[in-house]
Amino acid sequence: MFKTILWATDGSETAAQALPYVLELTENTGAKLVIGHVREIYGGRSAGYPVYADDTDIRAQVEKQVNDLAETGVNATFVERNAMQGHTAKMIGEMAEEYGAELIVVGTRGHSRIGTLLIGSVTQELLHQHKAPVLAVPTGVAAGVEAEAVTA
Repeated sequence: MFKTILWATDGSETAAQALPYVLELTENTGAKLVIGHVREIYGGRSAGYPVYADDTDIRAQVEKQVNDLAETGVNATFVERNAMQGHTAKMIGEMAEEYGAELIVVGTRGHSRIGTLLIGSVTQELLHQHKAPVLAVPTGVAAGVEAEAVTA
C-alpha cells in the first residue's frame, strides 16, 4: 500500500513510541523508510539559534536512533532540516513531498487543548495542511515491538 513512509522524530520518547508502528508498516509493506528531523531555529534570515537549549542532546538522540536502526538492518534514509520556529509541520510536509512519502508517522505529546493553543501542535498542522495521511501515535500506547531497543 505504501511505497515510502516518513517517520518524523524530534528524538523524544513520544516520537520513539511511534517507531514500532513505522517498523511494522515498512516490514509488512516493503515500504522505504525516511526518517525526518526538523531543528527549530529562532532568529532572522542571516542568523539563528536553536529554539531548544538541549539541541545538541536532541540531535545526538536522533542520530543514535538512526544508528541503532541501521545496526538492526533497517534500511532508512535520514533527513535533517532547519526551520524557523513555528514552521516545523510545513518542513515535514515538504520532506514528505520531496521523498514521495505516502504516509507520515508521528508521536504525539498529549497536550491539553489549552496547551495546544498556547504552544501549537505539529501533528494538528500536518493533519490540516498536507496531502499525505498522518498516523499519530498517542502518548502511552503500547505496540507489538519494543521501542526501548532503539531509544536506550
